Amino acid sequence: MQLPRRISLLDLASTFLDISGYRWITRLLALACYAMLLMPGFLQVAYLYFFSSQVRRSIVYGGHPRNRLDLYIPPTSDGLKPVVVFVTGGAWIIGYKAWGSLLGLQLAERDIIVACLDYRNFPQGTISDMVSDAAQGISFVCNNISAFGGDPNRIYLMGQSAGAHISSCALFEQAIKESRGESISWSVSQIKAYFGLSGGYNLFNLVEHFHNRGLYRSIFLSIMEGEESFKQFSPEVRLKDLNVRKAAALLPHIILFHGSADYSIPPEASKTFTDALQAAEVKAELVMYKGKTHTDLFLQDPLRGGKDELFDHIVSMIHADDSDALRNDAVAPPRKRLVPEFLLKLAGRVSPF
Repeated sequence: MQLPRRISLLDLASTFLDISGYRWITRLLALACYAMLLMPGFLQVAYLYFFSSQVRRSIVYGGHPRNRLDLYIPPTSDGLKPVVVFVTGGAWIIGYKAWGSLLGLQLAERDIIVACLDYRNFPQGTISDMVSDAAQGISFVCNNISAFGGDPNRIYLMGQSAGAHISSCALFEQAIKESRGESISWSVSQIKAYFGLSGGYNLFNLVEHFHNRGLYRSIFLSIMEGEESFKQFSPEVRLKDLNVRKAAALLPHIILFHGSADYSIPPEASKTFTDALQAAEVKAELVMYKGKTHTDLFLQDPLRGGKDELFDHIVSMIHADDSDALRNDAVAPPRKRLVPEFLLKLAGRVSPF
């Protein structure tokens, strides 16, 4: 039996009591310090997010208030552009589409359209609502992106942290529906590749880890609709089901990125998922970045500017079949530094992630 889908006031009260302990107070203080140290970069990104003509905010893709997406449009309009659909992280509680603004702005400079999806967070919704929202947002992009200059035949799906979990679940659910011959509004075949950044794909292996990190078991179980739903929302585990193997054959090329010093979601999470995918004969690879933390890859490195291995890897994969784009990438100016190095190092030391 699943937990009730609607969260009562009593549930909310107990949630806030749970997170008001000493561990969460120290983490909130660390988060405040972390944000203040990176504020010079955040302010520059926020200015562009609200005032740049390249950003089209809050496009409606569904019927719920959080069913909105932001589009980041390249400055040139010559021909249809490749598209990245990005699902942000936020521990399933504080995810928001604007968290992807730095990635969106930087990829747009390389002639790539980015659609950052918003979705219901807990307690507005639970994991099935989040996966449903992500799938609906992907469907909207697949069916409408040509109106914004995007190429519907060059769509890439990407998720970070909790967003990697949600987007991978949406991808798996779509593949399963397709393999069963169910009615669908978008096809897995439209996704050229999936990029999973610092994600977790096996809830059974993560519940205790998150509990020890401050996302307490009671909250996690409420988000995930009880332990009985862990299998359904663990793509790694679902691959062991022989009935899912037919669906696995429909999956696109999957590339997982993780930092070896990630303490928020252990790098082993991406390794075991890669192993499971390869065992199911899915084209999959793991790129491990030595010494990188949960936020290095997504925040500190992009704010640092200059060369960025992860960014360059993603761009080179998207432009692999476009010789003109590859030539332009080779002569592209280095990305602008947004935060001084000493502030980035201090932020890394106080980061609660």
